[in-house]
Amino acid sequence: MALLLRTLARRGVCTPCPRFCLYRHAVPMGSSAKEEMDKFWAKNTRLNRPMSPHITIYRWSIPMMISITHRGTGVGLSGGISLFALAALVLPGDYTSHLELIHSLSLGPALITGAKFVLAFPVMFHTCNGIRHLVWDIGKGFKIPEVYRSGYTVMGLSLIFSALLAAL
Repeated sequence: MALLLRTLARRGVCTPCPRFCLYRHAVPMGSSAKEEMDKFWAKNTRLNRPMSPHITIYRWSIPMMISITHRGTGVGLSGGISLFALAALVLPGDYTSHLELIHSLSLGPALITGAKFVLAFPVMFHTCNGIRHLVWDIGKGFKIPEVYRSGYTVMGLSLIFSALLAAL
């Protein structure tokens, strides 16, 4: 919209016919966005300012890793559920035929238990961290030691619950 108004004002379209004018007091900008950006970078270079901080300068912490993992498990779970639903619609056969296929591969109990753990961990982690966020929503656990303690608790409980689910 701003681009349209600037274009109309620069050409003087609004000036002769005020009743058809979208905006009567449009004033052309003194410089373009490219000129402003060039000024910005020239000033930063002249003052020897660094670029914006990158992730490599930060010291990794438990809250940072848990936040990133929570987002990753959320995206992974929603994508996995979507793919599973799409596969259920598209692939021939039903659930029992797919289970029979897995049993016919003779993968062994260690591999099956490991696969169940890999599938259970994102669910358990996202659930435990979701409960942590619900506690935060009521206003508790915001002090730095509590944030770290709850982060370690989420990791521990996620591993324990995942192992229990994988053992079923």
